[in-house]
Amino acid sequence: MSSEMMKWPYLPMMDTFKKEMNKLFDTFGGIGENVFREWMPPIDISETGENVVVKAEIPGVDPKEIHISVKNDALTIRGEKKGEKEEKEKNYHFIERRYGSFVRTVLLPTAVKYEQAKAEYRNGILEITLPKQEKEESKEIPIKVN
Repeated sequence: MSSEMMKWPYLPMMDTFKKEMNKLFDTFGGIGENVFREWMPPIDISETGENVVVKAEIPGVDPKEIHISVKNDALTIRGEKKGEKEEKEKNYHFIERRYGSFVRTVLLPTAVKYEQAKAEYRNGILEITLPKQEKEESKEIPIKVN
């Protein structure tokens, strides 16, 4: 048995693997620089007899920074949560709050009258009420025989 140290040929590949894994975790909200640039607020969608109700948890965001649109039965909420000014005297031990722009697009369960939609922001919760469109009755089309 030789006591010489053998060089492991896969070491450069491990560095590349580590970099790729860091990119992957940054993409999915892991610890990394990208976490603080973009985030997605959690959303609940419910339906009553007359309305589709969407609630988004967006604490700390100025309502003037939130924009809502509906197109092709898809609701989009976009905005930005401004970060606090970094204080150089503080020695941070743990930072979990996220800042930056966000965009959430969800498909609505049914067609809505978007021009009658209402949005309310209260205690960090954005509630959007969208009246449903009446369902079109199916119409039978007679076949003319020649």
